[in-house]
Amino acid sequence: MTQYLSLHADDPQARYLSRAAEVVREGGVLAFPTDSCYALGCHLGDKDAVDRIRALRGVDDRHHLTLMCRDLSEIAQYARVDNAQYRLLKATTPGSYTFILEGTKELPRRVLHPKRKTIGLRIPDHKGALALLEELGEPLLTSTLTLPGDEGPLTEGWEIQDRLDGQLELILDGGHCGVEPTTVIDLTGGTPVLVRAGRGSLEPFGLE
Repeated sequence: MTQYLSLHADDPQARYLSRAAEVVREGGVLAFPTDSCYALGCHLGDKDAVDRIRALRGVDDRHHLTLMCRDLSEIAQYARVDNAQYRLLKATTPGSYTFILEGTKELPRRVLHPKRKTIGLRIPDHKGALALLEELGEPLLTSTLTLPGDEGPLTEGWEIQDRLDGQLELILDGGHCGVEPTTVIDLTGGTPVLVRAGRGSLEPFGLE
């Protein structure tokens, strides 16, 4: 059975966040709300949990996973960021964006794109997600909760429970999150490249 906890949107319960962090540290996989839609999350260093997320999503190692961070200093620890990239990140975080960047040696190779050595990184603009990251004390490896064959992500906690009960250790129900995933921007080249248009505005990147 998957544990199911209702997370308060404005004042996330400390005991629930503690339980979620415990699940992650123990190698579990959880579903949780973000500023775009629900995500699956696990510990960065847990190979089995990462494999489970890829299996649930029906994606291979060429699909970028996203490292969800608390702040820019964490992004800079796990990705190579030059001055121009940093200015863009500072102007658009926290927010509904995922940035494709070259990973550093701090990251296990198995979570990087096998050829490009890149990974998605983001700082969510969501009290519950940020409180979870603060409780965990480190980034969380994540992926949008879109199941194989579905056109869009799951948007309600009860819906996640119906579809994935027994396949996750924990569901943090934060209410309806919306249906738009993050806007994905590739920053590995000289200019930003749009990978996926989503909730985040394209205006800061001159891509409208």
